[in-house]
Amino acid sequence: MFGEILEKFAENSPVTVMVRALLERILNPEKLDGWFELTRRKQYTRDILFSSLVGLILQVVCRNHPSVNAAYRRSDIAASIVSVYAKLKGIELTTSQALVRDIAGETKALIEQMGGAHPSRLPGYRIKYLDGNCLKASEHRLNVLRDTAAGALPGKSLVTFDPQLGIAIDVFPCADGHAQERALLGAVIETVEPDDVWVADRNFCVKRFLYEIHGRHAFFIIREHGNLITNPLEKMTFVGKTASGKVFEQTVQLTAENGETWTLRRITVKLNKKTRDGDETLVILTNLPVAIADAMTVAEVYRTRWGIETAFQKLEKHLNSEIETLGYPQAALFGFCLALVAFNLYAVVMAALRAAHPEQATDHTVSEYYLAGEIATTMNGLNIAVPEQDWGIFAQTRTAQFCEYLLSLAQRANLHHYRKATRGPKKPPPPRTKFKGQPHVSTAKLLAASQAAKK
Repeated sequence: MFGEILEKFAENSPVTVMVRALLERILNPEKLDGWFELTRRKQYTRDILFSSLVGLILQVVCRNHPSVNAAYRRSDIAASIVSVYAKLKGIELTTSQALVRDIAGETKALIEQMGGAHPSRLPGYRIKYLDGNCLKASEHRLNVLRDTAAGALPGKSLVTFDPQLGIAIDVFPCADGHAQERALLGAVIETVEPDDVWVADRNFCVKRFLYEIHGRHAFFIIREHGNLITNPLEKMTFVGKTASGKVFEQTVQLTAENGETWTLRRITVKLNKKTRDGDETLVILTNLPVAIADAMTVAEVYRTRWGIETAFQKLEKHLNSEIETLGYPQAALFGFCLALVAFNLYAVVMAALRAAHPEQATDHTVSEYYLAGEIATTMNGLNIAVPEQDWGIFAQTRTAQFCEYLLSLAQRANLHHYRKATRGPKKPPPPRTKFKGQPHVSTAKLLAASQAAKK
């Protein structure tokens, strides 16, 4: 199936070959440039191709190079680095958003074809997690930032995740780092489809947002904000216990901005352990009928919302999702969107491993940290050793056949090499009072004294 050299890589590092094959199929330069010409609005191609920018920033996002300049030095871009930065700062937010959406559609098709999706918590309905991400302060490289002591925020975005597929399916970027997340909900509303179940934190508990979701024959499971006024129609009743705490339920009435009233369910979870914000209860609003999801199910679905924060942590830990040297908002948000693209490619790899090793609990046992480490150390050698024409097969085959390639590679993977390190519960740190007031101590002397005390 593969050439001799590629076969050796497939045998020793199949996950790296999977990623390279996905890059060839989904981020093929000719395909990307053609897509850009169809979707662009103002920006145009002169000396630097859009695919060249994608390849350049992906090198930084995937930590193959520490900076844009370092990646540029190893690239074949003929234009100057100044031209590269000028091109990056002009990338339209609509282009970054459309790229995430388009590639999410392709990764969705691959995951479903391989049978690598997670089981649905609400069969027949599509759960969507919504959360915001504010890019961390950039370096003060721009002239307008040189004499600024405050942190420079290059932008923020809302991201929609599909937990069943494990991918980011949409992004709503905003260049204003001070903009409220609620100000972006108008764009989110346009993407609501019938039978969606939107799960979000209390920042998004806005009356208009709830009303629009309900009016589009969709559903929500959203933590109630303290400023939202509801009218209880009955007393809370105890319905059961979960691992998080005791669950109570009551019916409440909400009045929309147009004066229309409608009935919701309020699910209250009295937590066994306080949240990191010190909250002792979680109050959740939903318009899901009991026939679709009882109170216990609603509480459990909301609890899994923490998965989106885990996704953001993975973006930060395994990928360089917030490139500090990119100060212009369009460039910084383009880098973040490419991190979402890379995240989705990793999700396809994980889906292939799940499908190829159904007897293994890959989501709980496979460390994405070790996967990312192997890919980063092997990819350069793979690109050098394997001729470019050997990858053409992955871009030209039908989806079903390409999925067969991915599954055959996934079956070769030795999951033991990527096993997560297990540890016991964390112990509280001991109070450090010994030698307090001294600038330093000698470790060798302390070890010697400890050994002498044991004799």
